[in-house]
This record gives sequence, C-alpha cells and structure tokens, in this order.
Amino acid sequence: MSTAWSPFTNAPGQPRFALDLVDVALERIGIIAETVIVDEARLTPSLLSGEFDGSAALWKDTERERVLLYSQPYLENRLILVGRQGSDVSATALADLAGKRIALVAGYAYGGAVETTVGPIFVGSNSPEDSIEKLLNGEADYTLMDDLVIQYLISNHGEEARTRLAFGSTPLLTRSLHLAIRRSIPDAELIISRFNTRLVGMIVDGSYHRLLHLDWIRADVDGDGLREYVPHGDQTGPRPPEHSYELFATGTPTTKPSMTRRFYFGGNIYEGWSTVPEQYKTPNFTRPGQSPHTIKIFTFKF
Repeated sequence: MSTAWSPFTNAPGQPRFALDLVDVALERIGIIAETVIVDEARLTPSLLSGEFDGSAALWKDTERERVLLYSQPYLENRLILVGRQGSDVSATALADLAGKRIALVAGYAYGGAVETTVGPIFVGSNSPEDSIEKLLNGEADYTLMDDLVIQYLISNHGEEARTRLAFGSTPLLTRSLHLAIRRSIPDAELIISRFNTRLVGMIVDGSYHRLLHLDWIRADVDGDGLREYVPHGDQTGPRPPEHSYELFATGTPTTKPSMTRRFYFGGNIYEGWSTVPEQYKTPNFTRPGQSPHTIKIFTFKF
C-alpha cells in the first residue's frame, strides 16, 4: 500500500516511478507485488494492523519500525524551490518564504516540514503541471517540485525551462524512500537483502534510467563512497553531461569541486571525461524507453 505522491507513487497509468522500480526489483527475485493507493490517514493504521504486507514507498518512522523491516533507500524525495526566471530561489527553509504564495499539489503527505510551517501562503494545485501553470500565470510566486520532475523538465523542455524558470539548489525537504515489509512475513530479512542487492544491478544495467526516464544518473556504483556518472547506454555523444540526477544526494560522500569527475562505462570507471574511450562518445539519438506501467508522464505547457 502507498499514498499518492506523483511522480513516485500513483494509480496505474500515472507517473509512479518508485512503484515501478520496486515492482521490477521484486519481480527479479521472484515476487509479484500489487500496490493499493490509500489516503494518508489510512496508511499507518493499516500497516500496523497487518491489513497489508507492507509498502513499496515509505519514509522511515519509529512507530512503523516496530513491525516493519526497511530496505536500503532506493530513491529520495527532494523538494526544490522553483520560481519564475529572475526570482530569488536561494531560500534554504520554507520559513524564509513568509508571505509568498507557494503552489503545492493538494492531497500529498508533505510531512511536518510543510504542514507546520507558518508564514508562506500555500496554493493548492492538481498536479506538477498545474503548479507550473499557476507559477507562470502569476497565481503563485513559487512552487515546490521534486528534483526528479525538474530533471524531466530540463531533459524534455530544456530551453523553455531555463528561459522561464529559476531552480533552487538546496532541497527544502528531503526524505529517503524505502521498501518496507512486515517483520512477521516468512523470510522477511532475506527478501529485503535480495532486494537491496538487486538495486545496485539496476543502476548499472540501465533499469533505473529506463524507469525514471533519465539520461544520466550519479551514484556510488563501486561502494567506495564516491559517486560516478552512469549513462543510460554505452553511446552518449562527444560531450560530458551538463546535468544528472543524484540518486542519493544525502548520506554518502560526494565529489569535491577540485576532484575529477568519474564516469562508469562498460563495467569500468574512468577518471575524467578525457579518459573515456572514444567508442562510448558516439552520438545515440535514442532515449530511455518508457515503463510499461506508466502510460502518461508529464505534459508541461510553456
């Protein structure tokens, strides 16, 4: 079970990247799962009572940890401040935006960081697309948008997005997403262990890229604490990526500005773009394929 938080969780046919990832990882260890979307008020009581076996996309919570076993984080919710071009998007906390109108998708469980903040004026919207529309037509001063949606915007509407929008660099809310199953399920620890192992393979084999609709991901693929740039395929074009999606931006060391960028191709790690073999720099005009579970992605209008 899960609540609706587009583009991570949603009903079939809508953006539901987290559910797609978990479904594929579980299928690869021989488990077929079905997720029911419920409202926030029902989530925790149903998990604690045993009505459901677990949740495919859950934030950690002390109360729930008593009965649930959590996987390693496989994605993060990172809410970034987005404004119209020229707006000040340097805020590091919602409290810095007192008096500003902020478009938020109604019905999402944003957590206490949003619900208890005094000062900003929250404007309800129906979807990320509706939030952008309200921002551009002046109904809102800002919107909070997940970093994954921003990557989609930049990849698919690059010129329009950069010309008309301003993006903050500091997440105002970050939460890690986990698969969680009841501790009482037979072989629960083994299931979680096998799931965790599958995640690493899905990063390097392009599954993450395909399911999240991304060209480049940055993640620690060799476990040394440094993140590498991982492409969706072995032909990426002659230039290094201008942007990438940080798979886990918190909790692991990151490359310092003075350090050489590391790239992962064909099972090898290369220090710096100049060391990447030319065979990988051939242009590839194909993009990651769409998940069969997600018929509709986003329809932003500029």
